[in-house]
Amino acid sequence: MSETSNLAGIAMAFYRWLAGLNWGTNDNLPLQARWLEETPEQLLSWANVGIGALLLGFNVFLSAWLGLGLSKDIVVSAVRCTVQLTVLGMVLNQIFMTQNPVYIFGMVFVLGMLSAVEVTFWRSKKRFPYMFIGTLVSILSSALIIGLFGNGYSLNMDPAYTAVKFIPTIGMLFGSCVIGVSIGLNSVMESLDVHRDRVETMLCFGASRWEVIKPVAIKALKGAMMPTITNMSITGLINIPGMMTGWVLGGANVLQASRYQQIILFMISASTASSTLLSVMFCSAVLVDSSPRLRLDILKTSNGKAASNERLVFLWFTSKEFFQNYESITAASRSKDFSAIAHAFIKHLRWGFNKVCLKEE
Repeated sequence: MSETSNLAGIAMAFYRWLAGLNWGTNDNLPLQARWLEETPEQLLSWANVGIGALLLGFNVFLSAWLGLGLSKDIVVSAVRCTVQLTVLGMVLNQIFMTQNPVYIFGMVFVLGMLSAVEVTFWRSKKRFPYMFIGTLVSILSSALIIGLFGNGYSLNMDPAYTAVKFIPTIGMLFGSCVIGVSIGLNSVMESLDVHRDRVETMLCFGASRWEVIKPVAIKALKGAMMPTITNMSITGLINIPGMMTGWVLGGANVLQASRYQQIILFMISASTASSTLLSVMFCSAVLVDSSPRLRLDILKTSNGKAASNERLVFLWFTSKEFFQNYESITAASRSKDFSAIAHAFIKHLRWGFNKVCLKEE
């Protein structure tokens, strides 16, 4: 306790000393120009993107020289990155201008579905029945609840779903949830498979469902939460996070940017833990049924990228149709006819949802 108090005192003294230093700031300069000595706005063209893409030439050369066989993957990934970010920017630009809650939550739902597709069909070596549904509910509910709470109370947004901060924030939550849920689900399936004999022996001797699941779930949760814990521990000391860097480059106050980053990291940690917990418990409940019996026979080996690409195409065309149908959805939103809003939403997402959720390989 005394050591903690001493460390806290030293930290406070260092903070006061740092805050009292005269950095020679010129208050007449724009905020961004104090660090960058540039004009407040720097517009980037496709030529700038092309120059940045030239750096990937080293990766391609290295792959060809050492025979890594990654040249095609590098080029395809770069093209996908460019196209995906461009489309995302165009969609977000329209959503930010309209501030329509139907579009905002529609975008969130599409991102949640894509996250569930990523976990189910790309990152998991095996699949079990209703895995997509369980993953979607786990990720979407955790990110949505924590995102709304964090934006409303920590980031002081009114309303909490203000698009300019809510969508980027929940996008980061989805990205972290994908990693955590993937690690957790793979850990559960691998542990039950590797320790099959021990689990079945425990069940034969009368062990309850929870007694069998508990050590597996604890191991999975621990493995899934470690990346976020490690990230928090090195942030600001070794790593300058991308969000804070973006804010600083955009001309924001550095202290405000650091506080935003702290809040985002806490939200990421909470959403990762909650989504992983829900998905791990769902997976465990499916693989160890209520009898209780170990049901590894229902696991299916993932068919890889073919199935995933098919579902991504379905999601893309469905979401594009939804966002393009501006008139019917906007009219329903303005009239506050929530049944019409729900009907429009379901109409334009039902086809893709059925294809993604209900089609089994």
